[in-house]
Amino acid sequence: MRVVLAEDLYLLRDGLTRLLEAHGSTVAAAVENGPALLDALAAFRPDIAIIDVRLPPTFTDEGLRAALEARRRLPGLPVLVLSQYVEQLYARELLSDLAGGVGYLLKDRVFSDDQFVEALRTVAAGGTVIDPEVIAKLLRHREHGGDEAVGRLSPREREVLELMAQGRSNAAIAQRLFVAEKPVSKHTTSIFIKLGLEPSDDDNRRVLAVTAYLNA
Repeated sequence: MRVVLAEDLYLLRDGLTRLLEAHGSTVAAAVENGPALLDALAAFRPDIAIIDVRLPPTFTDEGLRAALEARRRLPGLPVLVLSQYVEQLYARELLSDLAGGVGYLLKDRVFSDDQFVEALRTVAAGGTVIDPEVIAKLLRHREHGGDEAVGRLSPREREVLELMAQGRSNAAIAQRLFVAEKPVSKHTTSIFIKLGLEPSDDDNRRVLAVTAYLNA
């Protein structure tokens, strides 16, 4: 897998490069700012781009804006956002792209290289991976009732939502939680009802349904 990486901190950029190469990926370019990212994407046309949100020169939402521009220039380019922050406006625009191949992970919630590599492969294959904390923060920002809606989810429903946001089917969620598939199906239905979403059995569309709601 050919990767272009955009991260302004040298140690993290170098560490990610080493991790990716240890798991069989080729880092075609590792850059530190938005303009260099767009140049590298045009030059190397990678299988996936890993992008931090806050890059030079603005250190605000430069990375997300570069990601959106990259998707316009290279339609369908898989993009995995890896950040400490949830930038509201551009995050909703990126995550509501029905073409798929999009991920948004928070740096402090990536707990193993296996978790990260699995997310990377899912996004590169056209799937969608969203940290549930990203969903929760966008829901809270969307309307005053968003926090209340998320708060109505039970702890088990939050577990199911987290696995659902990783692109897992009900069967895969049941296997991970060591329960039967029928209770998982009930939990997913309850989640959609509480969040005002129509349930769907399609893994990717279930996650995209959440982002479509956020962008409504």
